[in-house]
Amino acid sequence: MYRLLFDLVLRRLDPEQAHAWSFALIRGVSDVPGLRWLVGRVLGGPPTGALTLWGRRWPSRLGLAAGFDKDGHGVLGMTMLGFGFVEVGTVTAQPQPGNEPPRLWRVLDQQALRNRMGFNNEGSAVVAERLRRLRATRRGRAAVIGVNIGKSRVTPVEHAATDYATSAGRLAPYADYLVVNVSSPNTPGLRDLQAVDALRPVLEATRVAADEATVRAGRGPCPLLVKIAPDLSDDDVDAVAELVAELGLDGVVAVNTTIAHDLGPGGLSGPPLLSRGLDVVARLRDRLGPEAVIIGVGGISTPADARGYLAVGATLVQAYTGLIYRGPFFAARISRALGVDASRSRTEV
Repeated sequence: MYRLLFDLVLRRLDPEQAHAWSFALIRGVSDVPGLRWLVGRVLGGPPTGALTLWGRRWPSRLGLAAGFDKDGHGVLGMTMLGFGFVEVGTVTAQPQPGNEPPRLWRVLDQQALRNRMGFNNEGSAVVAERLRRLRATRRGRAAVIGVNIGKSRVTPVEHAATDYATSAGRLAPYADYLVVNVSSPNTPGLRDLQAVDALRPVLEATRVAADEATVRAGRGPCPLLVKIAPDLSDDDVDAVAELVAELGLDGVVAVNTTIAHDLGPGGLSGPPLLSRGLDVVARLRDRLGPEAVIIGVGGISTPADARGYLAVGATLVQAYTGLIYRGPFFAARISRALGVDASRSRTEV
């Protein structure tokens, strides 16, 4: 049914407009208790895939990757669809409109997306206030929410640490984890921050600001991760892993979109990322040991793809592009499959 709708209607719409309409529909359904209950029953959410991490119960190992819900408008709608957690963002210290349209394209023959959005978002002060209101509700407190933060376009690279720290200080009290995004290809100079000498002060400043904010809020430290690109060399992946271990960060999100394509400007997401994503996650696990949290993202379209990431060492997995091509049952289907795997493993033990 969804495939027919996609082929006949959605693929003929501008991708960004189709996203806006679909997201508005999800949020609208989530706001109506009866409809929300019905959708949850039909989709059958994650049944047995719960785990405990950082003192929180996570309903499923599958989460929504950053980029879909940039401003935290639809966290509850996305959990309704079967995602165990939602990563909001990317959020910047200053509000910004992003790049000029067109800036999102479907790559139909690869079931991929190409984007040059440019961190369009309402800014960390607005998003923090929205998350504060969400956390004041019972459903909002139950949701597992990560927040992905990036550098404001107007901020010079040499002042990046202060920019990230500003967002961390505002958002950490309402986040179950923070992700420092230094790997988007759509903000000039951002990927240069993946070099260890440039990355260290950003992570240090972000850590201090997040810790100070959570102390003021009367809660424990907010876990901090860094998101890296698939286009890093193996040696650079190793260098980031060493820095993560040195600074005592909580983990890594791997990977972001790739610029290794000839389709035009912007980063490519979806199945073309899967092979490299698996390689990077396996490499990180080997170097970071069993304790670090690694979130595997890139190219997950089926339960087998998600299992592949977990098999090479991912703690959690995320998806976005697969939802666009597979439809509203996508997350619940993968979450159920991972839940069955977890239940079977416990039984066998």
